[in-house]
Order: sequence, then C-alpha cells, then structure tokens
Amino acid sequence: MEPLTRSEVFLQLRKELYGDKESSHSSTHIFIILGASGDLAKKKIYPTLWWLFRDGLLPENIYIVGFARSNLTVENIKAACMPHMKVTDDELDSLSAFFKRNSYLSGRYDVGSSFEQLNSHLLSLPGGENASRLFYLALPPTIYHHVSTNLREHCMSCKGWNRVIFEKPFGRDLQSSQELSVHLSSLFKEDQIYRIDHYLGKEMVQNLMILRFGNRIFGPIWNRNSVACVVLTFKEPFGTQGRGGYFDSFGIIRDVMQNHLLQMLCLIAMEKPASTSPADVRDEKVKVLKCISSPDMRNVVLGQYVGDSEGEGDSKLGYLDDPTVPKRSCTPTFATAVLYVHNERWDGVPFILRCGKALNERKAEVRLQFTDVPGDIFVERCQRNELVVRVQPDEAIYLKMMTKRPGVFFSPEETELDLTYKSRYKDVKLPDAYERLILDVFCGNQMHFVRSDELREAWRIFTPLLHQIEAVKRQPIPYKYGSRGPSESDDLMQMVGFRYEGRYKWVQPHTS
Repeated sequence: MEPLTRSEVFLQLRKELYGDKESSHSSTHIFIILGASGDLAKKKIYPTLWWLFRDGLLPENIYIVGFARSNLTVENIKAACMPHMKVTDDELDSLSAFFKRNSYLSGRYDVGSSFEQLNSHLLSLPGGENASRLFYLALPPTIYHHVSTNLREHCMSCKGWNRVIFEKPFGRDLQSSQELSVHLSSLFKEDQIYRIDHYLGKEMVQNLMILRFGNRIFGPIWNRNSVACVVLTFKEPFGTQGRGGYFDSFGIIRDVMQNHLLQMLCLIAMEKPASTSPADVRDEKVKVLKCISSPDMRNVVLGQYVGDSEGEGDSKLGYLDDPTVPKRSCTPTFATAVLYVHNERWDGVPFILRCGKALNERKAEVRLQFTDVPGDIFVERCQRNELVVRVQPDEAIYLKMMTKRPGVFFSPEETELDLTYKSRYKDVKLPDAYERLILDVFCGNQMHFVRSDELREAWRIFTPLLHQIEAVKRQPIPYKYGSRGPSESDDLMQMVGFRYEGRYKWVQPHTS
C-alpha cells in the first residue's frame, strides 16, 4: 500500500475522534491551564494545543485561558513557548490565529475571589455561558486540594460538561493517594476526573492491545506455558538535570515504576476484555493488579548514580553532586523489582521492572522471553526466542529467533524478524502522547487514564516496599553515570530466570 500522507492520517484520526458528532465538534469549549507560567505548560501543554489547533483536531470554537500567580501577558507566554512549538514559516498566520484565542489571568490558588474572577472571564468569552470547560492542573500535587475545591465552588459550567486533568504523582503512598481520591470524589464524579499518565498515550503502548488480541498467533503462547519471563525497561541517559530537589522527594520507584511500568505490565498481563469500551478495559487492568503482591526486598535492587571521572560534562557529576539534593540522600535513581501475577495464566512467571537515570541509553521497551526449546538437538547453541515491543525511541515490534548460520550446517544463530507496522507512516508525524490524551479528554474517552480503584491497587503493591526503604535508609548501590546500572540488577534477573547473552543488538530498519 502507498504511504499515507499527513493529511490522510489526521483525516482518519478526526473521523475516529468525532465521527458524525460534528455538533459537539463545533460547540464552544474552553481549555483552562492552571499553572500556565510553569515548565510543563510552556514545554508541553501550550505546544500540544498549538499542534492540535494547527492540524484541525481541536473543536472549532476553542478558547484557551491561562491562570497562574505570575503577572504575565499572552505575549510573555508566547515568547516562553516558542522554542518548544516547532513552528515553520508557512504556519505563522495559523500561529497568530491560535494565540488570538488565548487569554491570561493572574490570581492566587488558595483564594476564592481569584477563581470568581476566573469564572467571570470564562463567561465573558464568546459562547462562554454555554461552553464546556476542561481544566488542566499543571501544578504541584501539594496544592491540588485548594485548587480543586475552588474550581468546584466557583468555576463549574452550568450548561456544558466539566472535566479536570490531574498530573502525576497522585500521592506518595496508599494513604495519601486515598486521601486525595476521597477529596476529589467529594467534588467531582469519576467520569469528570482524568488522571493523566502520558505513557498511556504513547503509540506503541496503545498498540499492545491490538498486538495481543488482534493476532491469532500470539494467543496460544501468551501464558506461563511458553513465557519464561517478562522484562519491562525504562532507561534515561541523563541525570536529574537540576531537578534533584523535586526528584529526591519521590525517587525512581514513584517517578517511573509505580505508574509507567506498572501500566504496561497490566496491558501485557490482562485477560481479553469483553469489549474495547474504557470500562471493560480498565476492569481487566484492575483484576491484574489485584493478583500482584508487594515485592519482597530480596527481589529488589536499588542504585544511585555517581560521576564518571573519565566522562565529559554532566557525566562527571553524581546524583549527590546536585546542589539541590541533600548530601546524604538515600533516594534511589535506579531500581529493579520482580513482581509475580498470581493467577492461572501467569503464576510463577517473573515480571521484571527495571528503570533508572544516567544509564547508557534512552530506551523503553517490553520484552517477552520465551522458554527454552525442549529436546534441544543443537547442543545448547540456541538462544531463547524474544518478542520485543520498543516504546521509545524508534517505535518497533520485532521477534528474535534462531536461523541457520549461512554456509555452516546445523549451526544456529540469532536473527530478527521485524514486525514493525510503521512503514506506511515512516514519513508522517503521528500525534504524540500528550496530543492523543488531550484529544481523548475532549471526547470523554477515559480508557487511557487511571481510574481510582486502579490507582489504589497500584499503591497497595508498592507502599510496603517504599515504607521499608525509607525506614531502613540504606545507601543504594553506586553505579557509574553512563553504565547499564548496578551489576547486582543483572544477577537478580538471572536468578529469577532471565537469560541474557548480550550477543545480539537490534538495528532500526528503514535507515540507510
């Protein structure tokens, strides 16, 4: 088939999103960014809204209102966002039209009168009295209580719908998360609350359901009889980059493992839902979480990066060299944890969650390693088959298998079958995670957002481990900036059943 053009891709997406509901698409909507002066707003939210506006994916009558404590103008916001918006010369007129739909108000988050002023401004916009309102809290969780209460008391639309997006972290442990959930449920209905985990908007994460339930070949082998272990990996090649003070209060388990990796685990392990409705999909994810116990400390490795004396630039600096980090901090920047799903499909199969900063590469992937071939006639020269879903960078799906080495009889070697579906789209920029998730909020689709019972089960799994780590205050294992992490992590993975030979490395196809 011929590769799709950019306009064809977005035409299909627009049809999928809005279908025949053009009346909803053309009614007035107001997108309110609380925390409009912050990094998240200028680097992600405003650029995302611009891309959606440029591609004709937002409702036609859309207005964007920024709210923060700083005394700013729309021009100030535009100047701060421009380095992140990727505007071409032929898009300048469209950009001007986008910012004409923007306005900004200054106010305090803990003062009701500021939100009364915000509400008056929303009503003054064209069609504002009947508009639907989407509130994005690009704010620290510490002020969620004040802001959500003031929104409920002063800023709800009486005629349109109201939806509120909350950024992670959703609490620090089970108790704080439950307190926040109880507070929010006293103000909003569950279908008004959108807890955003941007990983659920990534193309290859969303592809996991199609891969599993749209292909007959995987059904019979997707279980404990054929799968030896599952490895979920998240690696970043940089450190905290001046955010050490923020990161130190959470650590890598809260920052990545309890949300991103656990969400991917659910999509890998869950049973086939009754339908593709958000409720049915999220029901199956919760069932998986209920089958997982908190990891034993013996099945956990924690690390903290140190500087590489032979490196360059930031790589010379360790985590504790960040001036915003306490000098004797025991916060891990690397973690490997082994979880088990105690149900009929997966009992005994280790799910290895591995994540860290200042490692040797940027990578996020899911790797299913299959069991050894029984009755091996090739004198143990065969390696295990693996199915790999690479989430980032260079999204791909590939299968590692054994084939005959050319010119040598009965000599197997590793090779790969590229299952990547992106050949039709390789020259087209697909919507990124934030674009797709914000579109889902406009459409009222909660499938790729975290439900309250799902959040509760996720914290139930990790809270005992987090409390034990914080009580013991044991210094994590040091690992060099730019390495693969502590060698103890590899030892643990091998102990629970993962086999790594290190002889094969996937190469991105479609490159010269």
